[in-house]
Amino acid sequence: MTVTIYHNPNCGTSRNTLAMIRNAGIEPTVIEYLQAPPGRNQLKAMIAAAGLTVREAIREKGTPFEALGLADPSLSDDQLLDTMLEHPILINRPFVTTPMGTRLCRPSQVVLDILPQTHKGAFAKEDGEQVLDAGGKRRV
Repeated sequence: MTVTIYHNPNCGTSRNTLAMIRNAGIEPTVIEYLQAPPGRNQLKAMIAAAGLTVREAIREKGTPFEALGLADPSLSDDQLLDTMLEHPILINRPFVTTPMGTRLCRPSQVVLDILPQTHKGAFAKEDGEQVLDAGGKRRV
C-alpha cells in the first residue's frame, strides 16, 4: 500500500500518526513539508480530498496566523493558499494520503480510518493514551 504523510517531526500528533502507520506494517513516503511543501495544486487537491475547506486546513497555533491577518473572512481561498505556500507552517498537519483516502490526522488516530487492519499489536501514543489493543483493534 502506498502511503504518504506530510510530516513535521517536531509535532507529537505527526509523530504519533507516523508511528501508527508503521504499526500497520507500512513504511510510508515521509515528506517533511516545512522543507518541501506541496505545490499549490497538490495542496488544494489534498484539502478537497480530505473534505475540508481551505480555512479548516490552516494551522493557527504556533504560526503567524494572527500577525498575517488570516482571520479576515474576506480573504479568498486563493489568498489563503498563497499564504500557506509562502509560510508552510500554516499548513495543518499531518495530512496522510492512502488508496483508502486522504485525511488531516488530528487527532492522530484518524489515520486508522484510511489504513488496512494490519496493525501489529497494541499501540499507545507518546502521552500513553492506548489507541490499539493487544490484538491491533481500535480502542473505543
